Amino acid sequence: MILRKMLMFTGCVLLLGCGAQATDEADTDVNPFFVDYGTPFNVQPFDRIDEGHFVPAFEEAMARQNAEIEAIASNPEPPTFDNTVAALDLSGELLDEVSRVFFALTGSNTNDELQEIQKQISPRLAAHRDEIQLNPALFDRIKTVYETRESAGLDREQLFLVEHLYDRSVRNGALLSVDDQTRLKEINQRLSELRVEFSANLLAETNAFKLVIENEAELAGLPDGVIATAAATAKREGLENAWVFTTHKPSMLPFLTYAENRDLREQLFTAYTVRGDQNNEHDNKTIVAEIINLRVEKANLLGYETFAHYTLEPRMAGTPEDVYKLLDQLWDASLPVAKREVAAMQAVIDGEGGGFELAPWDWWYYAEKVRKAEYDLDDNELRPYFELNNVRDGVFYVANRLYGLTFVELEDMPKPHPDAQVFEVFEADGSHAAVIYMDYHPRESKRGGAWCGRFRSQNRATGVEVDPVINLVCNFTTATEGTPALLSLDEVETLFHEFGHALDGMLSSVTYRTGSRSPDFGELPSQIMEHWAMNPEVLKVYATHYETGEPIPDELIAKIEKSSTFNQGFTQVEYLAASLLDMAYHTLTEPTELDINAFEKAYFDEIGLIDEIVSRYRTTYFAHITGGYAAGYYGYIWSGVLDHDAFAAFEETSLFDQETANRFRTEILEVTGSKDYMDMWVAFRGRPPEIEPLLRNLGLQ
Repeated sequence: MILRKMLMFTGCVLLLGCGAQATDEADTDVNPFFVDYGTPFNVQPFDRIDEGHFVPAFEEAMARQNAEIEAIASNPEPPTFDNTVAALDLSGELLDEVSRVFFALTGSNTNDELQEIQKQISPRLAAHRDEIQLNPALFDRIKTVYETRESAGLDREQLFLVEHLYDRSVRNGALLSVDDQTRLKEINQRLSELRVEFSANLLAETNAFKLVIENEAELAGLPDGVIATAAATAKREGLENAWVFTTHKPSMLPFLTYAENRDLREQLFTAYTVRGDQNNEHDNKTIVAEIINLRVEKANLLGYETFAHYTLEPRMAGTPEDVYKLLDQLWDASLPVAKREVAAMQAVIDGEGGGFELAPWDWWYYAEKVRKAEYDLDDNELRPYFELNNVRDGVFYVANRLYGLTFVELEDMPKPHPDAQVFEVFEADGSHAAVIYMDYHPRESKRGGAWCGRFRSQNRATGVEVDPVINLVCNFTTATEGTPALLSLDEVETLFHEFGHALDGMLSSVTYRTGSRSPDFGELPSQIMEHWAMNPEVLKVYATHYETGEPIPDELIAKIEKSSTFNQGFTQVEYLAASLLDMAYHTLTEPTELDINAFEKAYFDEIGLIDEIVSRYRTTYFAHITGGYAAGYYGYIWSGVLDHDAFAAFEETSLFDQETANRFRTEILEVTGSKDYMDMWVAFRGRPPEIEPLLRNLGLQ
C-alpha cells in the first residue's frame, strides 16, 4: 500500500513526502513541500520544486521536529517504548523528506544557488541534530526505556531500536559535561562546513580541466567510439574540429587505455591526480587536515583513543585491529601479484624498444596490451554487446529470477533530471513494490562516481506501509550520433553493483524509520549482484549485439571467464592503498600539524606502495573519507569477504536457487538496519564468514 497520509505527534495530519499541511496559506501556493504532492505514488514533484523552496522548507521542517521533540521530552507520562522511542523514530518526517531531495540534487544536478544553500544549511542541520541528540530530558527518557527494556515485552525489532537509539545518543555525547557538549557542537558544525567546501572544490577541480586535441594525429590508437564521444564533448564546449577529454572516468579511462601518445596520457592522468592539490582557490589540503584533526578531537572528547575506534565500535569489524588484520593479509597477497604485472608490462615496453620505465599513466595502456596478448580480449570487442538498456534489462532479469520482481517504465513522471528513467517495480504477485529512478550519464552538475540513494525509505512505523522510492545514479559512457551508449566491463559491473543497493532498499521490510547502517555490511547486497553480471548463463540473456541482436559468442564469454583474475594485483593494491591511508589518518591519537602530501607519501613508502601505482584516491579527492566512509573505506573488501562467501551458497546449489534466494532476501535484504549484522549473516549462511572464496576468486590464493 502506498502511504498518502499519516498522523504525527504534533496532533496534525501530515502527508508523506510533504511533511505537513502548511500553517501559512501563502506557503501552500508556492512551496510544494507543504502540500499534498498529487503525483503518482506520491513521488516528489521535481517539476515543481526550485531552489527557492529549500530554505523555507528546511526551516519549517526543523521547527516542526523541534516541536515534536519538545512534546516527547516534556511528556508527563512515564517513558515507554511507544511514547518515547517510537515517537522519536517518527519525528522529523518533513525534514527527512526535504533533506533527501535536496542532497540528491546537490549530488546529481547542482548549481551555484544549490551550493550556496548547502553551505548555509549544512551547519544549521548539524546544530539541529546536536540539539536533539544532546537534549537531556529526551535522553533521560530514552535511558529509562533502555534500562527497563528486558521486562517491557518488546519484540526483536523494538529491542534493537531501543538499544540502537540509546547507543547512538551516548556516542553522540549525551553523557558529556555541558562544556564538552558545547565543544562537540562546535566540532560537528565545523565538520559539516568543511565537508561541503571539500565537495564543492572537488567538483570545480574535476570540471576545470579539459584536454583539448586539435591535431587528429594525436588521437592515434583511440577507438572510433571514444573519438566520437570526445568530438561530441568538444561541440558541447563550443569547439569545432576538436576533441575534448576530461577527468571524468568515462572519458579519461578509455584515453589512458588506448591513446598512443604517452605525453598526453601523462597530462590527463596528472590532471586527475592533482585535483584539490594545486594550491589554488579549490585546494583541499588544509580542509582535509582540519577535518582529520577535528575528528581526533571529537573521538578523544567522547572517550575513544582514535576516530577509527569511535567509528568502528558499532560496525561488524568492531576494532581497528580487526580491520588491519584483513587489510594486511590482502596487501601481502596482492602486492607481489602487482609486481609481477609490472614486470609483464615492462617486458612489453622493452620489447617495443620503448626506452622508459613503466609509469602510472602507462598502466592501463600496457595492461590492455598484455590482456590482448594473453587472453586475446579487447574491451572494444565487448562493448557492442553491452548496450546500456540491454544491460539494464539484464539486471532486471536477475532480479526477476531471484526475487520475482518485474519492472515497467513510467513515462509521464516528474524527474530529478530529464535524463533519468523511472520504473515501477512489482512483486511476483503483481503488487506494487517500489519506484526507482535511474540516471546514467555524467554532466558538469553531477559529482563523479556511482551511488544509490533513497528518496523515500520503506517503513510501517504508523501501521501503514510506506513503499520505497529509490534513486540510482551513475556516470557511464554516453551515446554518440548514430551509436547508443555502449558500456565497458567495469561499467556493466557497476550497474549490477548499484542495483544491488537498490534491491536492498526495494525489498526492505522493517517497521521503523530509524536504522543502523554500516559500510562493512552494507556493501554485501551490492557486491553480491556483481557475481551474476559476467555469468555465462546471464550474459546469454542480456549481452546482445546492439546492431545485429546476436547474443555474445561463446568464445568471448570464455575469454571473459579466463581473464577474470587479470590485473587483480593492480585492482587490489590501488584499492587497499586507499583503505590503509584512510585508516592511517583515522588512527591518529591526537591532533597534529598535518602536511597532507608529506603524510601521504610517508605512509605509502612505509607500506611499500610501488611507484607504478597511485592510490585509487589521493587525499585531496578522497570524497569517501570526508563523507560517510571515514575509517570505513575498508568496508568494500570486508563486504567482499561476505559477498564471495554468500555467492558460494548459490554455487553450492544453483545460480538462481529459490531457497537460497529467499533466505538471502528474508535474512539479509528485508532486515538490513534492524538486526545485528553477524546474526543476520549466520541466519543466512549458518556459520561465520570465511575468506577463502574471496582469495580464490581474486586469484590471490
